[in-house]
Amino acid sequence: MELSPQGRFLLQRRYLLPGETPHGLFSRVADAVGGTARSREFFSLLSRLLFLPNSPTLMNAGTSIGQLSACFVLPVEDTLEGIFSSLAHMALIHKSGGGTGFSFSRLRPRGDVVDGTMGAASGPVSFMRVFDTATEAVKQGGRRRGANMGVLAASHPDIEEFITCKQAGGFENFNISVGVDARFLRCLETGEDYDLINPRDGGVWKSIDPGSLLRLIAISAWASGEPGMLFLDEINRRNTTPNLGLIEATNPCGEQPLYPYESCNLGSVNLARCIKKHDLDEDLLTTVVRCGIDFLDAVIDVNRFPLPEIRERTLATRKIGLGVMGFSEALIRLGIPYESREALRFAGSLMERVQAAARERSEELGEEKGSFPAIEGSVYAGDMRNATVTTIAPTGSLHLIAATTSGIEPVFSFAYTRTIDGQPVNIISGLVGEFLPETAGGRDVAEHVRRYGTVEGLSLPAHTRDLFKTAIEIAPEHHVRMQAAFQKHVDNAVSKTVNLPETATPDDIARVFSLAHDLGCKGVTVYRYRSRPDQILSRGCDVCLIDG
Repeated sequence: MELSPQGRFLLQRRYLLPGETPHGLFSRVADAVGGTARSREFFSLLSRLLFLPNSPTLMNAGTSIGQLSACFVLPVEDTLEGIFSSLAHMALIHKSGGGTGFSFSRLRPRGDVVDGTMGAASGPVSFMRVFDTATEAVKQGGRRRGANMGVLAASHPDIEEFITCKQAGGFENFNISVGVDARFLRCLETGEDYDLINPRDGGVWKSIDPGSLLRLIAISAWASGEPGMLFLDEINRRNTTPNLGLIEATNPCGEQPLYPYESCNLGSVNLARCIKKHDLDEDLLTTVVRCGIDFLDAVIDVNRFPLPEIRERTLATRKIGLGVMGFSEALIRLGIPYESREALRFAGSLMERVQAAARERSEELGEEKGSFPAIEGSVYAGDMRNATVTTIAPTGSLHLIAATTSGIEPVFSFAYTRTIDGQPVNIISGLVGEFLPETAGGRDVAEHVRRYGTVEGLSLPAHTRDLFKTAIEIAPEHHVRMQAAFQKHVDNAVSKTVNLPETATPDDIARVFSLAHDLGCKGVTVYRYRSRPDQILSRGCDVCLIDG
């Protein structure tokens, strides 16, 4: 079992039970999910770091908690009873290790009438503060802070307050996204006024210039990386179960659109371990994908759901989300620069292969064990075990355990400091020593990378410099095109940050938003380097651990 120093550190701090070893963790998870029939196969998959499931599965499988899903969406109804019921449900989910998403779009706006009283409504943002404060008091599974996604429809009368709510501080436990509909985009294109609608009675609250609203979103995202945008029209256009209604919210990182009370468990194939002799081992990839689908589907059946409503809704659709990590490392091993047309072609071809193998296996499971109960009225004509099978998750912790690059992101920095449970951990990528010369132009390459996190400024061949470009050295447009290349072959959504240099402008960000929708993305998140003082990763480090 090959674990990097930071992988072992992370496992010890967050995942291992008292007295447990990494070998013991993978055995515990494989036994709990696979039972006697599949335990050995699942252990091989995990221990070889070919595939890893989401953190709650690693933490809770085979324990008394038994809650293995990462992603949940809860409803927020426009009553005091409904709001605080969801608050209590959120606490239970966070306690078990899950993250929650909410649409606050059904809440009446600030200043609106409150039935049966002489008072005025306080609006969605005020209730978000209540959820945020409660989250602060409950760690996920006792081992990590709770995470939320707050969504507000662009048509809500309080949308401007929502967009800027994080600028005054607070909401540290929320990611926020504006839910954009087709009407907003049409008004933006034609220049018509955009009506803000009171969800209580459907009446027009006021009309605004949609261009001004887009600029406000861009300025706020420029300042702090938030809000992101969810393209609800695209999410619902590609919804595999349109018979169940419209989807309004996602999980905390935006990659999993879900109905209220749905949950989903995720897992990621380690692409870097599927590269053999400078080529993609297609047979190995297909084997890992098929086994990963079996694993994630089995999780549903052994899962201990935190609420009966979640159990009922999850079993109706049996959604799973198999994705990939290590994409950037795989490109480097193949000699393909991330910022290239060849990389976009490879991304599309790769994910098409993953999607095809995943759906084929889910179809076989549907024939063997029965299709998901809500299949009637869905997009599927034949058997299918799971309403969705693919998702691209950020793999924020999993990629460190697997000693590879995160999700489908380019390398943020080849040497960086990451804060884990309040402790800074310095890491330098093992790719530096493996693929770069010791010196370049008389300069020590490893020392340069350690100091700056990049090969920029070193006298290296052009192809090598292209191969080792970091995230903020890649054109924002290419980030979006890479996300779109994957999204084309993904059932759910794609977690991908469009990194921008410190010098980027709000206009640059507005163009990113527009391009993302034009290319068929389901949402988009941006981050301008150093726009937040508390950013998790910092380029360059002092004394670094070796990654891998």
